[in-house]
Amino acid sequence: MLSKKTINQFSKFIVIGLMNTAIDFAILNSLMWWTGIYSGASIILLNIVSFSIAVFNSYFWNKYWTFKDLDKVEAKEFSQFILVTLIGLAINSSIVYGITTLVSPMFGISPELWANLAKVAATGFSLIWNFIGYKFIVFNR
Repeated sequence: MLSKKTINQFSKFIVIGLMNTAIDFAILNSLMWWTGIYSGASIILLNIVSFSIAVFNSYFWNKYWTFKDLDKVEAKEFSQFILVTLIGLAINSSIVYGITTLVSPMFGISPELWANLAKVAATGFSLIWNFIGYKFIVFNR
């Protein structure tokens, strides 16, 4: 059974995740609109940019609020955070690429909306990985 502490941490993680998802989506959609790229290998670069900006925001909020790690930022901890996040990014980008490039939009959905639906699916999978990695690897005190 999950402890009250873990449930509280996961709840905070979800709030921060929603904030970071909004940042990620806003940047990705701005980049897609600006470049006209909605699929193919180039969407991976756009996704990396948007995901990376959101992840730096995520580090500080999760460190100090979710996991109450009030120690100063250490290179080892930040490196672990980046490693867990990069694995999350690989999961996220693979799903975005796979859905937008290998599966044609269905039901008359526009490529823009299809890319956003792919991002929603990708976010769900990477969210689970990131919470587990942050809790048990990065901020495990």
